[in-house]
Amino acid sequence: MRIGMICYPSYGGSGVVATELGKQLAFRGHEVHFISYERPFKLDLFHENIIFHEVDIVDYPLFKFPPYSMALASKIYEVAKWAGLDLLHVHYAIPHAVSAYLAKQMLKGELELPVITTLHGTDITIVGLEKQFYDITRFAIQSSDGVTAVSRSLRDETLRRFKLNRQIEVIYNFVDPEEYRRLPCPQLKKRFTDGEDKLLIHISNFRPVKRLKDVVDLFALVNSKIPSKLLLVGDGPDGSYIHEYVRKIGLLDRVFFLGKQERVVELLSISDLCLLPSEKESFGLVALEAMACQVPVVGTKVGGLPEVVRDGETGILEKVGNVAAMAERAVKLLSDEESYLQMALESRRHAVNKFHVDDMVTNYLKYYEVFL
Repeated sequence: MRIGMICYPSYGGSGVVATELGKQLAFRGHEVHFISYERPFKLDLFHENIIFHEVDIVDYPLFKFPPYSMALASKIYEVAKWAGLDLLHVHYAIPHAVSAYLAKQMLKGELELPVITTLHGTDITIVGLEKQFYDITRFAIQSSDGVTAVSRSLRDETLRRFKLNRQIEVIYNFVDPEEYRRLPCPQLKKRFTDGEDKLLIHISNFRPVKRLKDVVDLFALVNSKIPSKLLLVGDGPDGSYIHEYVRKIGLLDRVFFLGKQERVVELLSISDLCLLPSEKESFGLVALEAMACQVPVVGTKVGGLPEVVRDGETGILEKVGNVAAMAERAVKLLSDEESYLQMALESRRHAVNKFHVDDMVTNYLKYYEVFL
């Protein structure tokens, strides 16, 4: 099968999932053509079945903002013709599903190109609901041959908010248990603690929806009962604010700002809890990766997170903003070595059994076959 894979190349869940899916399809013998304005940052290997096509964006004085959507549609058309694509899989509705629709119309009479659109979250819950994008997002979803969502919660919210009457298949995000597993990293751990402190970790794009203040407040409450350190991994709009807040409450010596990291397995491997008190999480890929590394998650009962984390079994879930309850339960868990070990092991078992990469890639291939 020859598959066109459209995604954002930057740091973020949708790009990571799309890239990993494409790599796994290539390993199974399928020819995968990535089309984007940059090489996806997780596309870090050579494989004979993987081809990257860069979208050229015209910088012409007439355009205040270069028309990326049209440039992408043109590139899809070009690649589809010469490579003879069998199917196009676009990740994130805006603008990829719109560009895919335009390319498909351009190909009419030359090539049948089924379009599968995977919805990842903020393309629906934030961007797509903006007044200027609502109608075109709805149109793009309706016009796709197949649509998948990364959680039942996202599927249901999409159907409700966009008043759609169509099938949306749920195919969860996935984890490779060979890559995401707890590793012995004693030297790395010594960088942050002498062995007495617990290590808590938060990984995100530092946007308001991640509630960085709640992350720090949660950590501060835990630290007041059990000596702890906090690893903040990522960067984004709230980075400067949260650094100032940590300084203001006098915890700079216990909080480490580590910036964006392409590889987080080692950091997860030295951590005791993953903090994810988000306002919205359509799936929670970070939670899944943490669980695969035997790190229980402390998060919120929002979106798809309860489909990933089993409250009381693989982590702790409370209502958004209820930092005190999260902290109380986290302290109790960290204080009970036997209960903690049981939850850590169950986190790994659940992540591997329910979200194994092989199972989800197979699910995508079965879904593709419906449209070929």
